[in-house]
Amino acid sequence: MKSVFPYPTLFGGVDFEVVSVDVDGRDLPYSRISKPERVVALHHAGRDEWDTARIRIKAILPTPEIDEETWSDVSCLAILSEAVTNARSTSPLTRDSDGTWQGTIDLVHDHHRARATLTLAIVAKVDDVPGRMIGAPESVWYVDLKAGTPRRQEEIRIEQTDFREGPHEWLRPFKDSSWIVETAGDLPTVYLNTTAVEGLTEIINGKGGSSTEKTLRDLTSSQIAQDAWTAMFNASISELDVDDDGTPIMPGGWREAVLRMMLPDVLPGRQLTDALYDIGDRRKSGSGWSELQTNIQYAAGKRSQLTRKLTSAVRTFQRSERNDDQ
Repeated sequence: MKSVFPYPTLFGGVDFEVVSVDVDGRDLPYSRISKPERVVALHHAGRDEWDTARIRIKAILPTPEIDEETWSDVSCLAILSEAVTNARSTSPLTRDSDGTWQGTIDLVHDHHRARATLTLAIVAKVDDVPGRMIGAPESVWYVDLKAGTPRRQEEIRIEQTDFREGPHEWLRPFKDSSWIVETAGDLPTVYLNTTAVEGLTEIINGKGGSSTEKTLRDLTSSQIAQDAWTAMFNASISELDVDDDGTPIMPGGWREAVLRMMLPDVLPGRQLTDALYDIGDRRKSGSGWSELQTNIQYAAGKRSQLTRKLTSAVRTFQRSERNDDQ
């Protein structure tokens, strides 16, 4: 994140791990904590009712840089947040004799609903300004309240439902839409309307069929994917937090993954952190914001491979036309 900030930041890497978790004073089994996946699974049979999960953390910071005179009053903060509930809490870690930083942060059950993001912020006094962020880890951890197995699960949910008479009343105003992308939850969800276009969901769910059916399936799936990528990107940049200097901070969870994948195409030639700063500046000032939508559409189309699928559809149509003329 160093090129985002107009002051010196850490060059060396910052990393951390969850050492252990106890739920209401009882240790969570190690099988519920996955270091490779960087996930803690808090849902377990027989213990649905609990109050507080205390998460013990160990962080590794670039010690030689931390001790430099470039900054002072260095602190390492654990940050636990969840976009669904707008919950956010912090807890300081303490530097140990071996150079690591260790401490705990509490997850209060009533403040969270599904999947919380755990990360760090390294702050210090720089140029006589206290509380400036000088570093953060590249990868976050997730604390999943609904999972019994610690898996990353960074995919998109697909739910097929009747928009007219289905269980989701909020979808009824969209009864004529074939699909809707919802990005407010812990994972983005694509709702497919089973009643808007007769036979559409059957084709999407199919695996065989004629060349025309395959073409329609591929083209529809790519169009849904483009809409999903566009919605996810706009949701990610609309929820950017900023530090005390107004500098945008990379969000966690699926929003971080979306930004990392799409920003190189939305703002090509920019480093990730510079692109993030540019996005935040355009959103705040409004200058260049409308022009940016074309880049977002292009990036979403590239991720969904829409051009390739459309080209295939046109060729299939042309072959069919030639066969009919013979």
